[in-house]
Amino acid sequence: MLTWDRCFTAEKGGIPVKVCHSTTPQGEKHTDKELARQWNAIDWDNVSSEVNRLQTRIAKATQEGKWNLVKRLRYLLTHSHTAKLLAVRIVTQNKGKRTPGVDGVLWISASAKMRAVLSLTDNQYHAQPLRRIYIPKPGKATKRPISIPTMYDRAMQALYALALQPIAETTADARSFGFRLFRSAQDASEYAFACLAKKGSAQWILEGDIKGCFDNIAHDWLMENIPIDRSILAQFLKAGYIFEKNLFPTERGTPQGGIISPILANMTLDGIEGMLTTKFPRMKVYFIRYADDFLVTAPTKEIAEEARESIQEFLAGRGLELSQEKTVITHIDDGFDFLGYNFRKFKGKLLVQPSRKSIEAIMEKIRTVVKKARAWAQDDLIKTLNPIIRGWANYHRHNVAAETFTKLEHYIWKVLWRWGKHRHPNKGYRWIASRYWQPEGGRRWVFQTEKSKLLNFSDTSIWRHSFPKLTANPYLDRKYFLERRERLNQTIPRKRDQSNSFVSPPLSGVVKCASRMR
Repeated sequence: MLTWDRCFTAEKGGIPVKVCHSTTPQGEKHTDKELARQWNAIDWDNVSSEVNRLQTRIAKATQEGKWNLVKRLRYLLTHSHTAKLLAVRIVTQNKGKRTPGVDGVLWISASAKMRAVLSLTDNQYHAQPLRRIYIPKPGKATKRPISIPTMYDRAMQALYALALQPIAETTADARSFGFRLFRSAQDASEYAFACLAKKGSAQWILEGDIKGCFDNIAHDWLMENIPIDRSILAQFLKAGYIFEKNLFPTERGTPQGGIISPILANMTLDGIEGMLTTKFPRMKVYFIRYADDFLVTAPTKEIAEEARESIQEFLAGRGLELSQEKTVITHIDDGFDFLGYNFRKFKGKLLVQPSRKSIEAIMEKIRTVVKKARAWAQDDLIKTLNPIIRGWANYHRHNVAAETFTKLEHYIWKVLWRWGKHRHPNKGYRWIASRYWQPEGGRRWVFQTEKSKLLNFSDTSIWRHSFPKLTANPYLDRKYFLERRERLNQTIPRKRDQSNSFVSPPLSGVVKCASRMR
């Protein structure tokens, strides 16, 4: 542990070191007005198209095994002006754009963003330590560590992520669904259903959880196996973090909060599927992974136990291990939870429903919001609750959730009724009802005002989801994914606004993982 003093000086004996990242000649100075004009004049469609063109070439070269060409194209991308523009745009548009690192710097203005583009370079690059914070885990007493890089380091990670993502997508396990372009938790759920729903399907499930995945990946393995500039990767991994003004070195793991971290974690875990396929051929052993959570189907309990031992050996070479408490073997008739869904067979029929934990979490979230809103205007409360209701309902709309939606609506009514009674303790039943609820159509109790109306869970139509072609590559089979998106949009019954029913990755293949890690 070292003391933090103004700048990162641990390797220089405490002597402040000025590191200049600027690529602009000293004799050439740009005014803020000129830089802002340049940024605002950027044609982002052309920028995205150019970056995507290089990414497609990288993916194709990776597929063909031309690693020397991959290296040259990767260098070309990370040193191109268009990629730097896109990298800065990524870090200034995500959810962490107003969260500074240890230097307290934010890129808010257009001139600051353009100046950052001109200064972005790997020449004498030295990553600063990350700012460590701890956030509570849902339903747990423990807290999750989050490391926040500086804006400059985030931009460097985004830049190299643009070059690494096509490689990761091309070499990834076919049944890996987390932190992937054009893939989602719903895809993982639907594929698990396809593997377990039939009468002759596997009956045993290995529920896997990797212990501290992001925090324990061996740096040596990453340095030897990740196709990226090693000096840059070492800066990302060895930057350390600051907590309570003390500097702590990082000897293992990838920082939770870094843009490139999910890609590194995915590439570390890729290969489990192929290993299981080779070890258990033609045995109904299927591997489904979302980030560090995974399932393995097996025809017998003994084969599930063998699969667990094989996965443990695979992870050991990467510095990881399975959590003994969370890694269990379950029969399909007993049911199991995965990604907020509950899978269970009832008399031979597989039903996928919202899990009890997921239901309790949404109830707790609604209760907390309404409790804070005792002095709010009704419109403000509706505007806060609607995104929560819409997001949870859209997540579970592909499952057997109609009954759950009805129960949650009744729960919301009870919570809102207590809210109204608390605001007007001296008013009667009829007065409170007419003040906040109005009849509409066939409904007697609609929580609304003249400006806004509370959404109902049951307004969400239930429809069957389909997972994408497992061998499709988002960079090489782009037409397929765009057509699939259009097909899904046409399939959804338009009862209401469906803007959040399908979140499309940007055309450039930009990594959008940082928002989940924050």
